Amino acid sequence: MHWSEQTYRTAIQPGAPERYLWIIEDGQLQAFLVARLSAAECELENLVVAAPYRRRGLASQLMQVLVASARERNLERILLEVRESNQAARALYEKLGFQVNGRRKAYYSQPPEDAIVLVLTLNCTSCGAANR
Repeated sequence: MHWSEQTYRTAIQPGAPERYLWIIEDGQLQAFLVARLSAAECELENLVVAAPYRRRGLASQLMQVLVASARERNLERILLEVRESNQAARALYEKLGFQVNGRRKAYYSQPPEDAIVLVLTLNCTSCGAANR
């Protein structure tokens, strides 16, 4: 889902839920990732790669950092929603070990589309998972 400037401002204001924010830039913004943290999990809220920088592995780099950071914090899982038709993103997430966990009907607008809910269960002591 596209965020407005105000949504980004609200997400990083003092008192907002804790988030990871990683940016790749080299004179100009190439890609960024925003993920919200809670006690047991992490939700990928936004992953954006600027059009001229797509297909260069930037999304994969950011996701690998997210997974490593979540494991370091001993989180149980990472959740995300992705457009059903976004085959490139779904392939990336599948390559990283995410699995389908549900569907949100008409989650997206412009155009209307379902979201596929994906989850990656992490290796952590409190959840007993052994995924790596």
